[in-house]
Amino acid sequence: MVGIVTELKPQTESIPGGNGAGGNGATKSHRAYLQIRSDILACRLLPGTKLNIAALAAELDVSLGAVREALSMLQSESLVRSEPQRGYTVNPVSPKELDDITEARIALETLCLRMSIQRGDLSWETNLVAAWHRLSRLSETEEGKSQHLSETWSQAHGEYHASLVAACDNSWLQRMRATLYEQSERYRRLSLPLGTEPRDVPAEHKAIFDAAIARDADRAVAALEEHLRRTTMILKASPSL
Repeated sequence: MVGIVTELKPQTESIPGGNGAGGNGATKSHRAYLQIRSDILACRLLPGTKLNIAALAAELDVSLGAVREALSMLQSESLVRSEPQRGYTVNPVSPKELDDITEARIALETLCLRMSIQRGDLSWETNLVAAWHRLSRLSETEEGKSQHLSETWSQAHGEYHASLVAACDNSWLQRMRATLYEQSERYRRLSLPLGTEPRDVPAEHKAIFDAAIARDADRAVAALEEHLRRTTMILKASPSL
């Protein structure tokens, strides 16, 4: 996942109490943003968790202003929300939101995939083969811990999906796709274990890969949509939702 979120980091402004315009204050605000964001996406901060600004400032060794700036940025990404008299909380999850994320992701990601297949060159193919090869060699969960998503697999999974659409040269579509991907991954992490329904995830990934490499856009899009819908169906059956 690390490889696809870098472009999403917004530029931070200087905050009150910072040392110089756009200097140390902005750096600390950005650091706080990155850490809180990572904790939310990894579900170390669970949906509905109240975010204590003073406690976060102490934990991250930054000012109150830096935390407020970070939370404001996270609110714009729908990862936290602010309510009168209650302050900030981690955004809750719901089956309806997961459905909405999935439908939006299918619409955007399939469009990006079609453009990528149409415009991809040899470099795109080479990178896609490498991403697929790495993902296919990894286990989705940590060894001996079926309820813990492997961080190595998670990163490789994100890089694989990003590689599929990497030749799409519309930067707005790419940013929105990456945002939706991360939102859906929060649901994946929250919903482990992923049920007992028989499923061959590597085969689903390979079906998308084979069609993309063959430049069969219709087959690739159909395989991707089926993959995303099946994941959502399984996640919605989780007790956490």
